[in-house]
Amino acid sequence: MVLKVGEMAPDFTLKDQEGKDFKLSELRGQRVLLSFHPMAFTGHCATQMKALEANYAAFKALNTVAVGISTDTVPTKKAWADSLGITHTRLLADFWPHGAVAQRYGTFLADKGFSRRASVLVDEAGRIAFVKTYEIDQPPGAEEIIAAIKAMRG
Repeated sequence: MVLKVGEMAPDFTLKDQEGKDFKLSELRGQRVLLSFHPMAFTGHCATQMKALEANYAAFKALNTVAVGISTDTVPTKKAWADSLGITHTRLLADFWPHGAVAQRYGTFLADKGFSRRASVLVDEAGRIAFVKTYEIDQPPGAEEIIAAIKAMRG
């Protein structure tokens, strides 16, 4: 079951495509968009990650760090980021223990071995402020997330 709005976001540390640690709790004071996607090197996932990259400045202006998360390895994430031209957005490897973060957030599909497509927005205090899951073949648009962030500001 996917976590609900108002719950504390489980802390985690994952490696990004550069092999650097990303620790959620180190970003307190900022919003964090966790953009779960099934697999690298797939069309819909590429669309999802390119949307994060294209809206990097908009997220930054809203005090939000957007990251992609899948069960791929760090080298896979690196090759994929390079192939997509992603230079700002951190792509996190939830590879081992396999899908552990996706499991904690309720997005892991055990029968498939990967995460469902989902957007989880964590607020400045570490609480979940927005959650939405999507069909596997329907990548989320950044506009919906940006609108949710702007609604939080008021």
